[in-house]
Amino acid sequence: MYSFGGFFLDNLSFDNREGFIWYNGNLIEWKNANVHVLNHGLHYASCVFEGERSYKGKIFETEKHTKRLFNSAKSLDMEIPFSQKEILEAKDILLEKNSLSEAYVRPVVWRGSEMMAVSAQATKINVAIAVWEWPSYFDPEQKMKGIKLDIAKWRRPSPDCGPVLAKAAGLYMICTLSKHEAEAKGYNDALMLDYRGQIAEATGANIFFRMPDGKIHTPIADCFLDGITRRTVMKLATDNGIEIVERKIMPEEMAEAEECFLTGTAAEVTPVQSIGEFKFKPNEYCLKLTKAYSDLVNKV
Repeated sequence: MYSFGGFFLDNLSFDNREGFIWYNGNLIEWKNANVHVLNHGLHYASCVFEGERSYKGKIFETEKHTKRLFNSAKSLDMEIPFSQKEILEAKDILLEKNSLSEAYVRPVVWRGSEMMAVSAQATKINVAIAVWEWPSYFDPEQKMKGIKLDIAKWRRPSPDCGPVLAKAAGLYMICTLSKHEAEAKGYNDALMLDYRGQIAEATGANIFFRMPDGKIHTPIADCFLDGITRRTVMKLATDNGIEIVERKIMPEEMAEAEECFLTGTAAEVTPVQSIGEFKFKPNEYCLKLTKAYSDLVNKV
């Protein structure tokens, strides 16, 4: 079984798989990687994570992801009890131990069960890493035709409402709600506006538009995650002679856009054919950057 834009690869749930997970410095069997129901991460969203991809046994930009994991933890007042080097080594060990080369990599950091209240200074900071087989985020055939996005009613919050630049679990609640509503209406995903009504991102990916000036325009990442894949694709565009413009973009400007695509670790480069009533035609830039990104991450 495979779900559009989801983690369902077969009929096994994610608590009932074979393999090993790195858990607080030890390799343990997948089914034994458990936490108590009364843990602070579950009840108060004191949890950060990363999403990474391994291609041919090599994790793409893993140093940048690890650095962001530590920065996200710091934003939530959590000190990771391992060094970045130890986390990097653990990922490679896991891939080998689980015999995976094409995989998704999920490090996660959360507060434990030592305190159960808003204050949590005495909680243990736990770290786990899991890896699993990972195909294309969206169906490959559909991907090149372009996916369809709804426009979400939920908005990305203002920077003074929380640590919006961290990859923190609590910030994804509105993404889940937006994606559920979009999928129920027959869309693949949803575009989210920010607190000002400007275009922000999709539920788990950054967004780009080819405008009539021949340049690629993308929202300024000032209240949502400035994705590692986002930055990679921006450099690839520049290397291919395509100018990138980061600016405030209003929803009505999508009527002028010729092409549109999403970027993210899971989504990679995914063309978009429509957002609500706005239509796009995946063309030269989508194809060029999709290929450039695939060539880069699969480089031996």
